[in-house]
Amino acid sequence: MRIFGINIPDGKRTDIALTYIYGIGRTLSTRALAAAKVDGAKRAKDLTADEVLRLQNFIEKNYPVEGELRQRLKQNIGRLKDLGTYRGARHARRLPVRGQRTRTNSRTVRGNVRKTAGSGKRKVDLK
Repeated sequence: MRIFGINIPDGKRTDIALTYIYGIGRTLSTRALAAAKVDGAKRAKDLTADEVLRLQNFIEKNYPVEGELRQRLKQNIGRLKDLGTYRGARHARRLPVRGQRTRTNSRTVRGNVRKTAGSGKRKVDLK
């Protein structure tokens, strides 16, 4: 089954399977299922075409998901950069934006740079 261009796993419960869509978490999934009157305990492969259509229409009308949401986030970050804000500058330099320390613990943002003294040391052969 495909919703918004994403393959939904057939063997999972519907409330869990919907979380594979970018922008839909557990809470939004249960809200959407309740509003579309679809049972969340059903497996995704057991959904009828009508239930899938109701679910897709509800989500599309009420929430930004997938491409639209990614585009919105990119526009927001671009706006911060254009305004020259501190947050925009941090985004542009690919550094932590929300006040985290950078002396240590920002490895994932900085590209996993390791600058320790013993990391390149050769091992001595014992006889």
